[in-house]
Amino acid sequence: MKLWLLICALLLAVSILLLSSRIHIHFRLNRTGQDDRIVIDITALFGLVKRHYSLPALAFEGLERGLHVKLEETGIAPVKSSNKEEADIDKDDVKEWMEYGKKALRATQGLKRWTADTLSHLQITKLDWSTNFSLGDAAGTATAAGVLWGLKWSLVGWVSQWVKLMHRPRLFVVPVFDDDVKFSTEVDCAGRISVGYALYAGFRLLVRAMQADEGIRQWKALVREIQSRKREKRAA
Repeated sequence: MKLWLLICALLLAVSILLLSSRIHIHFRLNRTGQDDRIVIDITALFGLVKRHYSLPALAFEGLERGLHVKLEETGIAPVKSSNKEEADIDKDDVKEWMEYGKKALRATQGLKRWTADTLSHLQITKLDWSTNFSLGDAAGTATAAGVLWGLKWSLVGWVSQWVKLMHRPRLFVVPVFDDDVKFSTEVDCAGRISVGYALYAGFRLLVRAMQADEGIRQWKALVREIQSRKREKRAA
């Protein structure tokens, strides 16, 4: 009997420890001229689960092909894996995603409220955003710098309504008085959310889907539609 009590106590302690751990998300964006790079790192369960996403190629290739994206994915969850994908995102893809969003809203009762509640538990622990630019004209560059400052702080103010900013953001605007047009920007953002609340949010989402009219069936149909569309694009 004492052995079973010890095992139950250990399982309870491990469960509490895991549920109280955090999911850490680190987002970095760097754009210099026409070169872009986006990196996302996700770590959970004290490093037992790690995912690394890198977009080394992000280029606009005209109105027909749209945006060309190359995605590299690696990590441990719980075994090592790697994957590379390339895709073109055009206006038809954007329309499809908007339609998927509408279907998800219909399939889930109070999806907007659920999203707002979940984001309110996301803590932003770091937000650095630096921009260097030149319009090729000193007066125009100086004026644009003031406008950009205002836009950045307005955007941060809007974001702070949805998530918790744990530290004051560090925003930089550096006007470069040069005769050539130049632009570079770098964003470094880190955030976290508890594993326990993430599981709770998932449970709430399931309950809301069950409360909607045939919500589960609609979600299953939506997932099948998205998967079918992905297979079609890969085969094309």
